[in-house]
Amino acid sequence: MSGSDAQRLKTLESENTKLKKLLANSMLEIDAMREVLAENSGRVGTSRSGLATARSGAQ
Repeated sequence: MSGSDAQRLKTLESENTKLKKLLANSMLEIDAMREVLAENSGRVGTSRSGLATARSGAQ
């Protein structure tokens, strides 16, 4: 393996690590949103005003 190949591998591994972290964070956010939706499903209707209320309460 040449020096340029080793540098390319290191760069790709670094990018892969960053992407894995982004994916993990996105999955956590999705899980949190699902929990909020599940908690609010009995209390909030499907109207836009209900959705706005649910969003403002989650902040």
